[in-house]
Amino acid sequence: MKTVVIYKSISGFTKKYAEWIAEELKADLLEYKNTNIDQLRIYDLIIFGGSLHAAGISGVNIIKKNLHILTDKKIIIFTTGASPQREEIFDEIKQNNFTPEEQEKIQFYYFRGGFDYNKLNLPNKILMTLFKWKIQHNRNKSPDEIGMLAAYENPMDFTKKENIDKLLKYANSL
Repeated sequence: MKTVVIYKSISGFTKKYAEWIAEELKADLLEYKNTNIDQLRIYDLIIFGGSLHAAGISGVNIIKKNLHILTDKKIIIFTTGASPQREEIFDEIKQNNFTPEEQEKIQFYYFRGGFDYNKLNLPNKILMTLFKWKIQHNRNKSPDEIGMLAAYENPMDFTKKENIDKLLKYANSL
C-alpha cells in the first residue's frame, strides 16, 4: 500500500509525530505547504497531521475540501495539542472539525504534543498572548489552564513515540 504522511506543524510537535509515523510505515513524508491535491492521487493511504489551533486542525481543509476526489483512498487524520489525551477532548475536537459524513470517511487520532511560546510566529504569539490574558483573568482556573500558564515560561513537550501505536496498528491492518 503506497502511503504518504502530510503534516502542518506550528512549533514542531506535529512534525515529530509525522516523522515517526512515516518512518514506521515506510511512507513518503510531505510538508503541507509543499503539497497539492494532485500529488495525493498516487497514494492508497493518506495520513494528514495538523496542530490544533483555536480548536481547529491546521491545514485539514486540504483533505476536507477534497474528500469527494479521495473517495477511493484510506484517510487518517491526526492532530496534536497541549491538552492531555482524554476522551472528552478527543470527542470535542472530532465534533468541532468534522461532519458526521466526514467522520465516516476518516479515521481520527489526537496526540498530546506540547507548547513552546518561543517557537510561535508573530500572529500565533499575538493570539496566544490574548489567550494567556483570558486565562489569567479567570478566577476559577482549571488544572489544565494553570498548566498552560506555566508553559508560557517553561516550554513543555509531551510527545511520546508510543502515542502513535494505535494509528500504526490501524494503518497496518488496511
